[in-house]
Amino acid sequence: MISKKLETAFNKQINEETFSAYLYLSMAAYFHSLSLDGFAAWMKMQAQEEMSHAMKLFNFLDELGGRISLLTVKEPEKNWKSPLAAFTAVSRHEQYITGCIDGLYQLAGSEKCNPAQIMLQWFIKEQVEEESTAAKIVLRLNQIKDNANGLWMLDRELGARQHKT
Repeated sequence: MISKKLETAFNKQINEETFSAYLYLSMAAYFHSLSLDGFAAWMKMQAQEEMSHAMKLFNFLDELGGRISLLTVKEPEKNWKSPLAAFTAVSRHEQYITGCIDGLYQLAGSEKCNPAQIMLQWFIKEQVEEESTAAKIVLRLNQIKDNANGLWMLDRELGARQHKT
């Protein structure tokens, strides 16, 4: 059985992951408006990944006998000044999510919920990858600056992203 405090925190994290999916879909729409279809495809795949994270939390909370309570998902930003600004926002957002996951892990420890801590270790490892990937793309966009050829090359590369298995 899961404590009410931890149940509430899991429901909030389900909402955070769902918002992440909305944010990345909004970014996909932004990139489509710039005809950067590779960037858009990358964001759509990222949105799918975030929804799978929400479902992983949803299913786990259900398995522990917790009550799932879906919260209102806030409206994401729609416009960014540049691809760099969008990916800088991704990087900041992933750092925020890492903080949320870390807090949830610590709460699970204080509530003596070992199954939650064990499951959340997967998310902790995932966030290392998420932050690293976003930081590398920000670095590359900073290197590209206003070089259209570099932007199109990165667009093609991001569009070739393969879905994680």
